[in-house]
Amino acid sequence: MLRLFNTVAFRLALGYGILVLSAVAVICTTLYLGTVGVLDREIDGKLYGISDRLMARFDEHGMDGVQQGIDQLLTDGVDFDTEVYLLVGPDGKKIIGNIDPVTGTAMRLGRPVDRRVQRYGRLSTSRLLPRELSNGAFLMVGRDMQDIHEINQLVLRSLAIGGVLSILIAVGGAILFRNQLEHRVAAIRRTVLEIEAGDLSRRIPVLDSNDEFTRLNHDINHMLDQIQHLMEGVRNVSNAIAHDLRTPLGRIRSLLDEALRNDRNVQKLASAATNAIRQIDDLTIVFDKLLQIAEAESGARRQSFEPVALKEIVTDVVEFYDAAAEAKGICLTIGIEGEPTTLGDRDLLASATANLVDNALKYAGSAVTVRVQAVQDRSTVSIVVQDNGPGIPAEEREKVMTRFYRGDQSRSLPGNGLGLPIVSSISHLHAGTFALEDAGPGLRALIVLPRVRA
Repeated sequence: MLRLFNTVAFRLALGYGILVLSAVAVICTTLYLGTVGVLDREIDGKLYGISDRLMARFDEHGMDGVQQGIDQLLTDGVDFDTEVYLLVGPDGKKIIGNIDPVTGTAMRLGRPVDRRVQRYGRLSTSRLLPRELSNGAFLMVGRDMQDIHEINQLVLRSLAIGGVLSILIAVGGAILFRNQLEHRVAAIRRTVLEIEAGDLSRRIPVLDSNDEFTRLNHDINHMLDQIQHLMEGVRNVSNAIAHDLRTPLGRIRSLLDEALRNDRNVQKLASAATNAIRQIDDLTIVFDKLLQIAEAESGARRQSFEPVALKEIVTDVVEFYDAAAEAKGICLTIGIEGEPTTLGDRDLLASATANLVDNALKYAGSAVTVRVQAVQDRSTVSIVVQDNGPGIPAEEREKVMTRFYRGDQSRSLPGNGLGLPIVSSISHLHAGTFALEDAGPGLRALIVLPRVRA
């Protein structure tokens, strides 16, 4: 029982049942007070009214007036089956009435009370209103309550039957509610267990309804898609690192081994050490870029975000690469439209822009034009790097976004296939998008970011 109570489904079902039963109890109480309670109040009001009229007759005509009034009430045929009257003199003897004098415990004067009396020779449960007259006599006005008791019993039986049915409905509804809840939760648990067993492709079934569980399942499935994407990315990166780093590490080992195996003169050892250091530096750059991607994807730099003017970033990057472009015979131009400003990290945005310009200078060829722009729209700002070189085939534009991927045309050039993945990660960190488009001829690299006021 304790284990069952610890389940959320049982507690919710129990709370639902208690809520339903509480509502039924309130309705039953209201219904009872609205029927039997109203009848009791009407009877008490009528008893007080008749008693007041008889007391007024006593004040005007004395005992004879009261006796005459009771006699009229008993013989008028109105309420004959329920009316109760009794007038007892100061000496304790009955003067007139249709019940025997009441004996037993004393009654509070001026307050209605239910008593069993002899009415026309039979027992009757009646409501009596006793009053004392100024001469010491007692006046009792009452009503036989048999019909009211029958109505009361009928109402109570109806409420009892309704209450039992309500309990059954509440229990059945609670069980149905619990089963439905456990069924929906069980689907999530089964999927989680299958994913835990290693099947990352499993997803929670989504129904056509738009309830809370359906929206939760959509969110969980979206989260699982992201996890699967990241896991595949980690797997691909691991494979790429193992493949791409094996070659430079092998070259470093061969250089050092050859330097140690031969005559070991200082010049050859120095040359081997210099080459080994150069290749180790290249490996360090690769790992630095991987760390930069990891930092961007983790979102750790969002805390340092501030308004950044893209004009300054584009201007600084173009000035930095201007000499390299001139040495290759490339025309590097700049274009600024408005005051494009976004919320972000200046160093990361500068790094993304520098990667795009570096790629354009490296792969666009010689005697081409590379234009770097910072433009603004109504709600976005963009960094655009466009060249009129050979571009990238449409079928390869998605592949170059993956880490360590290098197309056939770029394998002969220096690089590690991490530049564009870094740009993509930085764009996503800034709630933006990164895309490669055909410039006809050439390639257009486009970073689109949310715009903020300068």
